[in-house]
Amino acid sequence: MTSDQAVRSARRGQRDGLSRRSELLAIAARLFAARGYRQTTVRDIADEAGILSGSLYHHFSSKEAMLDEIMRAFMGDLLDRFRTIVDGDGTPSRKLDELIRSSFETIRTHRDEVALYQNESSLLLAPESGFQFVAESSREIERLWLQVLHSGQESGDFRSELDPGLMHRFIRDTVWQTVSWYRPRGRLKTSAIAEQYLTLLHGGLLNG
Repeated sequence: MTSDQAVRSARRGQRDGLSRRSELLAIAARLFAARGYRQTTVRDIADEAGILSGSLYHHFSSKEAMLDEIMRAFMGDLLDRFRTIVDGDGTPSRKLDELIRSSFETIRTHRDEVALYQNESSLLLAPESGFQFVAESSREIERLWLQVLHSGQESGDFRSELDPGLMHRFIRDTVWQTVSWYRPRGRLKTSAIAEQYLTLLHGGLLNG
């Protein structure tokens, strides 16, 4: 084997290794979301992947390390998306709409991670859990949303008598809980659900 062939072979091996890691993380996220983190064992993940339990440790040191990697990637990506929206151009009203659309799109593209966060929040947000970065990212995300809501009240886009913290909680909880009933092959796509939600948010439920 020539040196060039050896380099190409090494690169293929790296790509295959990264692909396998991604596959195992996707399996773990799905099982953690469906069964619960504590109820899912390393053997469950290995069985689902069609490998021996010991082989999983070639890629990850523990089940906790897998959860850490899943949540770091998810929270980092979500925070980046929201920062881009909030730091971009547009009125507070438009930014709020884009934050909501992005949230529904995240439910479509990262359904297992969203469900995992929702189902395991008591573990992930506990100070002693070892996942402090999740709480820190959550606080930063809340700060970004509140920044938009405060700006909207100052500009007159949003009603000044409403409490921004309460508005954020109403929006946050109703949007993210969608993951509990959303089905990818259901009648409505997340984009349609987002537009229905925005229509309700902007116009209300009652006629007249």
